[in-house]
Amino acid sequence: MEHVYDMIVIGGGPAGYTSALYAARAGLDVAVIERMSAGGQMAVTDRIDNYSGFDEGIPGFELGMKMQSGAEKFGAVTKYAEVQSAELEGTLKKIVTSSGELLSRTVVIATGAGPRELGLEREEEYVSRGVHYCAHCDGRFYKNKVVAVVGGGNSALEDALYLSRLASKVYLIHRRDSFRASKIYVDALEKSENIEFLANSSVSELIADERVTGIRLSDGRELEVNGLFVSIGRKPASEIFRGQLDLDAGGYIIADESTRTNIAGVYAVGDVRTKPLRQVVTAVGDGAVAVHFAEEYLSGM
Repeated sequence: MEHVYDMIVIGGGPAGYTSALYAARAGLDVAVIERMSAGGQMAVTDRIDNYSGFDEGIPGFELGMKMQSGAEKFGAVTKYAEVQSAELEGTLKKIVTSSGELLSRTVVIATGAGPRELGLEREEEYVSRGVHYCAHCDGRFYKNKVVAVVGGGNSALEDALYLSRLASKVYLIHRRDSFRASKIYVDALEKSENIEFLANSSVSELIADERVTGIRLSDGRELEVNGLFVSIGRKPASEIFRGQLDLDAGGYIIADESTRTNIAGVYAVGDVRTKPLRQVVTAVGDGAVAVHFAEEYLSGM
């Protein structure tokens, strides 16, 4: 007979491995499907300082490995494969991966969301070497240095304001002449003394050697900067579930604080679901909540 798991978790980030930990400790037969390595987006963050319990901070990759180890200690298994499709309706859910098909009574979707890139040549090459997508994660490396932020929404202005308290100067680059951000952020920006707004501009090229040393703008100007923070939105990894799960306009899976989706026995946790704050700590909370409701669902089967 084909093996049927109690729970399959798709994605090995903090939300996914917390789900696996809680499920395994509850005696559930659980597998995590991860296509690369533990940690998700967290794994590419040099150091995480805002996760409670690590007063010296911890590299994101190391924290991800610890979360994986903790879940596997209680019996969770990790399968390295890429999910190609999923059939989520019914009492048995089928997950088709690059390594074969898996069956489960419940599914936790923890596929996360990645930053939207600018699409510059060599952009990926210089991630964490001058190119960043999280000001709160990596801003501390630019104390008394010059940085640029790209974007015009709430997140971009919030990033610029945060960085202005660390960096000596912040360029805020936006392709339009007005912001999409809330008035409270715009007002704060106007009061800042070390933020320079460059309207109707975009970044066309990175200037770099071992690290980023500057950027070239669309009008030909060159700016000497130590770091570039891209804040033009995020893209949830939810496309393969379109047509089965309800998604919002941004592509995030619609799920409230219970993490339950529109399909019974299917839960969305972490950055892939609709939520006001996407941080490691909120992802971990989602993972625990999902297992609570999954156990409730399984007990009624």
